[in-house]
Amino acid sequence: MLSLFLPLFLVFLFCGLPILFALIASPALLLWFNGQERDIVLLYRNVYNGMDSFPLMAVPFFLLAGELMNRAGITERLVEFSQAVIGHFRAGLAHVNILSSMLFAGLSGSAVADVSALGAMMIPAMEKQGYSRKFAAAITAASSIIGPIIPPSGIMIIYAYVMGESVAALFLAGIVPGVLIGVSLMVLVRVMADREGLPAATEKAGWKTRGNASLKAFWPLLTPIIIMGGILGGVFTPTEASAIAVAYAFFIGFFVLRTLHARDVPGILMRAGLTSSVVLLLVGAAMAFKTVASLSHTPELLASFMLGLTENPLILLFLINILLFVVGMFLDAGPAIIILGPILGPIFLKMGVDPVHFAIIMAVNLTVGLLTPPMGLVLFVTSSVSRLSVETVARAVLPFLAVEAAIIFLITYVPAISLTLPRLFGFLE
Repeated sequence: MLSLFLPLFLVFLFCGLPILFALIASPALLLWFNGQERDIVLLYRNVYNGMDSFPLMAVPFFLLAGELMNRAGITERLVEFSQAVIGHFRAGLAHVNILSSMLFAGLSGSAVADVSALGAMMIPAMEKQGYSRKFAAAITAASSIIGPIIPPSGIMIIYAYVMGESVAALFLAGIVPGVLIGVSLMVLVRVMADREGLPAATEKAGWKTRGNASLKAFWPLLTPIIIMGGILGGVFTPTEASAIAVAYAFFIGFFVLRTLHARDVPGILMRAGLTSSVVLLLVGAAMAFKTVASLSHTPELLASFMLGLTENPLILLFLINILLFVVGMFLDAGPAIIILGPILGPIFLKMGVDPVHFAIIMAVNLTVGLLTPPMGLVLFVTSSVSRLSVETVARAVLPFLAVEAAIIFLITYVPAISLTLPRLFGFLE
C-alpha cells in the first residue's frame, strides 16, 4: 500500500491539492479500489481521534506563547542582547542573526516564526551594514531551522505523542544538537568573512551597554528556564508547561514590558488559532493514515524489505538519512514524522538504536528539509520577507545547508550528542 500511496500522494501535491486533503484522499482511494469501504469510515473517524489528545494541546499553547512574545517586542530585545555580546566579531551582525535565532528558539519553537520575526528586522539591518541581501536572507533562513530543535519544540511534542516517548527526554536531547548547528553556522560565517569580504568587526560594546541589554532580555530569557525547569523538576507536565508559557508571556507583555495592549489580543489569537488549526488538522490526517497503514501491515513489510538490504545499522542509518532528506524536500516535518515515525522507528528499535536518538535524527533531518527546494517552507517565507526569488534564496543557502547536512550525520553516528543530557537527568539509563 505504501508503494502506491506515495506516488498518488505526490501526484495530488503537484496538482495543487493541500497536504491535508492529499493525506486523506490518497489512502481513501486505495481502500476503495481494494474493496475496503468499511476502513474508509475508520480513516475519517481517526482524523478527529488523532487531534483529540491532551498532550497535543501543548502545540497550540506554545504557538500562542510565541505569538505573544513576538508581538510584545521580545525580538528586538534578543537582537540587542546578541549584538552587545558578540556584535564586535568579524561579520558580527551575521553572528548576531544566528545567536538571536538560538535564543528565539527557546521562546517560539518554530522556524517560520523565527524567519518572520527576525528576518523582517535583521535582513534590512544587515543590508544597511554592507551585506548582500541574498547573504542576509540565506543566513536568516539557515539559522531559523534551529527553532524546532531547541526546546520547546512542536515537532518533538508530535513525535512523543505518536511514538509514546517522553517529551522531557526529547526536549533535553534537542538542546546540544541545536546549539551545535548554531555554532557550526558561526564557524562557517567566520570562514566566509575573509573570502567574501564580509563587513569588518564593529566596536566592542562596553560593560554598561551589555548590562542594559542583559536587563532588557532578562524576562524573555527566563521563559525556557521556567519551561524546562518546571518539566524536569516535576512541577508540571509539558502540556501544563505550555499553558504556563502563555500566562508568563501575557504577564511580561502586559505588566512588565507594557508593550502589549488589549487591542492586540484579537489579532494574536487569530494568528495562533489559524496556525494551530493547520497543525492539528495535519496531525489528525496523518494519524488517520497511520491507522490505515497499520491495518495493511505496511511497517512490518517495509522493515522486512530494509533488513533484507542490510542488517548493518550504520548503513541503514545512512540510507534513512538520505530518505528523510528527500522526504523533507516535499513534506512538512510534522506530517512526515507522523507518517514515517511508526514505520521506521520499530526497524531501528530492533537493531538496538535508542528511540530518543532516532527521534532526534528524524526531527533534525526533517527540520533541515524545511530549507531544501522545491517545497521547503522556510525558503518561501524567507523569499516573501526578503523580496527575493525562491531560486535566489535556495542558491545562497547551499553552503549553510551543506554544514547542516554534515551535522546531521555527526548526530547520527555520535549518539552521545543527543543522549548525554537525557541520561544526566535520569530519563535514560
